[in-house]
Amino acid sequence: MCGIFAYLNYNVTRERRYILEVLFKGLRRLEYRGYDSAGIAIDSDRGWPPAPVAGGENGGKETGRPAYDSPFPLIFRQEGKIESLVGSVFSEVDAMDLNLEKPFSVHAGIAHTRWATHGVPSPRNSHPQSSGPWNEFVVVHNGIITNYEVLKETLIRHGFTFESETDTEVIPKFAKFVFDKAHDEEGEQTVTFAQVVTEVMRQLEGAYSLIFKSPRYPNELIACKRGSTLILGVKELTDANSGTFSHDDKTFTTIGKPKEFFFSSDLCAIVEHTKNYLAIEDDEVVHIKDGCVSILKFDYGKEKPASVQRALSVLEMEVEQIKKGNYDHFMQKEIHEQPHSLTTTMRGRLRANDVVLGGLKDHLKTIRHSRRIIFIGCGTSYNAALAARPFMEELSGIPVTLELASDLLDRQGVMYREDTAVFVSQSGETADTLLALEYALEHGALCVGITNTVGSTLARKTHCGVHINAGCEIGVASTKAYTSQIVVMVMMALAIGADKISTQSKREAIINSLPDLPNKVSEVLKLDNEMKDLAESLIEVQSLLVFGRGYNYATALEGALKVKEVALTHSEGMLAGEMKHGPLALVDETLPIIVIATRDACFSKQQSVIQQLHARKGRLIVMCSNGDASSVCPSESCRVIEVPQVADCLQPVINIVPLQLLAYHLTVLRGYDVDQPRNLAKSVTTQ
Repeated sequence: MCGIFAYLNYNVTRERRYILEVLFKGLRRLEYRGYDSAGIAIDSDRGWPPAPVAGGENGGKETGRPAYDSPFPLIFRQEGKIESLVGSVFSEVDAMDLNLEKPFSVHAGIAHTRWATHGVPSPRNSHPQSSGPWNEFVVVHNGIITNYEVLKETLIRHGFTFESETDTEVIPKFAKFVFDKAHDEEGEQTVTFAQVVTEVMRQLEGAYSLIFKSPRYPNELIACKRGSTLILGVKELTDANSGTFSHDDKTFTTIGKPKEFFFSSDLCAIVEHTKNYLAIEDDEVVHIKDGCVSILKFDYGKEKPASVQRALSVLEMEVEQIKKGNYDHFMQKEIHEQPHSLTTTMRGRLRANDVVLGGLKDHLKTIRHSRRIIFIGCGTSYNAALAARPFMEELSGIPVTLELASDLLDRQGVMYREDTAVFVSQSGETADTLLALEYALEHGALCVGITNTVGSTLARKTHCGVHINAGCEIGVASTKAYTSQIVVMVMMALAIGADKISTQSKREAIINSLPDLPNKVSEVLKLDNEMKDLAESLIEVQSLLVFGRGYNYATALEGALKVKEVALTHSEGMLAGEMKHGPLALVDETLPIIVIATRDACFSKQQSVIQQLHARKGRLIVMCSNGDASSVCPSESCRVIEVPQVADCLQPVINIVPLQLLAYHLTVLRGYDVDQPRNLAKSVTTQ
């Protein structure tokens, strides 16, 4: 939810058109996070407006022309898709007679996609938000300011007026208030940009990432964060015209060398520009000025922030991961990428009869002596944990419980110092999961993170963890991250259970079977056309039930969730053992029912379920292991989906793939947006 992007070129000439395209492309890369409006801010061709402007700033009094000649920011905002913003910007630029080919050797532009939390989707509620008529301070913001009403009342008492309904608008206005307060009567500037921003941070409560732009401090940007991810990308050029990249350890300190800087909420928007990045830490203030990056560490208890040194990391991601390639949609691409993503998830972690998880090795002894293992997640991540729970209990011998993060917080669930809390999140930024993490840390539990996102809040705040290495997932409906999460948790169970003699033979069998799992998934993907045919037969249905049990109760929940998310069809995943406790009343000849009956310890029970549903004329679709069609559907009265048989703890990885394909094709046939389903966001960063 919400996406931030910013671009600053230093000593490298870029035309206004190029700058706009970089900003627009950055926003497009963040589309998958979910949004309902978007906006950008760039520099105008001239200095401050010459005419006095009354109201809104400086106590609402009439004020004259500021004493600075730097170009004032132009703000463009639009409700709806990014392409609506693009069209609006070029129309307004043309109306203002701005030269798109004008070169800038230094320029700072900021951009934002908004998911409405305070105020309806509209241009005035979109970002960037401004301090007032002259845009002296302009801000883009991800997160929620919890004390904005108090700050707003304070600013109103000092004569400021507000145009939007957002919590964000208090931020640039408070920056203006701080600036004016520090400005002497003769107009001499006595406060630095960093001082303004740190004083604003001192007043803010809540989780946020912010980027500030101001003509008072031309060609500078300041970013800061608390809770929400923000990434800085740095690209140093050896030749400003050729754009060739130079690996220079002095990127942060060299003055004069041509550089490009990129801020983003997500690495996916940076990878096509540079692989050198910095994950900004909480309470850090990152200031770009004169081609240099300075980093300050804000502390409420200290008057002045301390300067800190940080090293750049190298991004292990390829540009191809953020492009559709030959596929029509990202979801389709990511479903078919699963043989590759599973391979990268396991790469370097499987050795002769052993599993090596570097992020956990120093904490395995503590985990083995845990009172409980508690899996905590939301949505698909919760379902992945549910799929892994039986195997984790079997191999560890430790009681394993599951918690929906929001429910744990609502109940203030019991947690002990002897517990191991495992937090599962694709983005590493899920708001409820992060709040549950804070809760677990307060109670002294060992906190383990399982995430797909390097540098995410979850990765940084947990004691230890494992990256699933599934690659960038753009489609809102998670597919390859889900299967990689299951495999990581299976490997985690194998690592924890390494010292348990009674399960060694099964443990070794699973380890030896894991390398072949991508091949089995490739085999399942050959059902693509069959799933498309099935989707065509279901295009008119209004509801769908999915029954599973054992390891595949999670498959039932996740398969139903995929149909619900993207095909916008009511679907419910149900525990087959609960069929007679209500769901059986829904069965008739029109309601499609998918029953997952692959061979495992629950196979005979699922056969009984199929017979009972058939006796009540249920419209059955049965998923079974290869060669079992006659066993599960002897009368040939149901549709059968046959899949490869693997170890029981890995079968959910196989069984979910046909349901992902079904959800995808059903969505396409119904004409809905596959990659950006209605009302949903990829990264749920607010409660």
